[in-house]
Amino acid sequence: MRRAEEFEALRPLLFSIAYRVLGSVSEAEDAVQETWLRYQRSATDPASTKAFLSAVVTRVSIDVLRSARVRREAYVGLWFPEPLLDDPYEDPERSAELADSVSTAALLLLERLSPLERAVFVLREVFGFGFADVASAVGRSPAACRQLALRARRHMDAGRTRFTADLREREELAGRFFDAFREGDVDGLRELLAADARVLGDSGGKAPRWGAGVSGADRVARLLAALRPPFTRIGGIVEPRRLNGQPGAVFRDREGRVVNTWTLDVHGGRIQTIRTVINPDKLAHVGPVADAWAVLREAGLTRRPG
Repeated sequence: MRRAEEFEALRPLLFSIAYRVLGSVSEAEDAVQETWLRYQRSATDPASTKAFLSAVVTRVSIDVLRSARVRREAYVGLWFPEPLLDDPYEDPERSAELADSVSTAALLLLERLSPLERAVFVLREVFGFGFADVASAVGRSPAACRQLALRARRHMDAGRTRFTADLREREELAGRFFDAFREGDVDGLRELLAADARVLGDSGGKAPRWGAGVSGADRVARLLAALRPPFTRIGGIVEPRRLNGQPGAVFRDREGRVVNTWTLDVHGGRIQTIRTVINPDKLAHVGPVADAWAVLREAGLTRRPG
């Protein structure tokens, strides 16, 4: 009973570590479950339950990531992390690091790191673990972990956008964006988009690639304005909400089933990128999943090939 209570108290932290290493809600949940099974089988009580469980979930996640990277190399089209509705772990002293590290842009940067670099960066830079605990978790010396952390930080810093808006600015801009989207206001949308704004989509080859690859403020604005009326006409619902700590939305059909999600990247006071996840395999944790082909075909927005 005591072990179960300790584990449940640490579950939010363990999931948050695993999600940042893996970029997948389902794989992170599996890693946490495997950590619990290993904890149950452990014959001795650790000196620090937090350090022990964090090390176990990190090792499990590294192993999963190594095999996942092979699958991702064969992934059809762009790969995005699974959308995260809510990060269960909170730490007021590290709130900035936690929020930044869960954004889609940051998770895509983490994809450039080796599994070990990624794990070290997550434990050290995001969660503030000491190098002794990081070393124990990844099976390397503290000195080696310092070098891994340094390389990872350089990679991350080199890929970051220099100018980012704070959360309040992003939310205010997103509110104006979804108001213009709701009204089909092409001019209003164009004003809020960066000149080189683009729409990127992750369908995994299992759903329509609607809008993917469209770029330029005018083209994107017209595409978005043309989407809302037919989608609303068939009972579609656009539910603005925060995803991965960013402004975004969940699109649902008339039955409330999930069609896709959007996240908005905001830089320099404009929306730079709209990332949509429409691969049904990545949406089950958000809710029952709709047949995106059927929804968009009914709306007259696409047709199934063949």
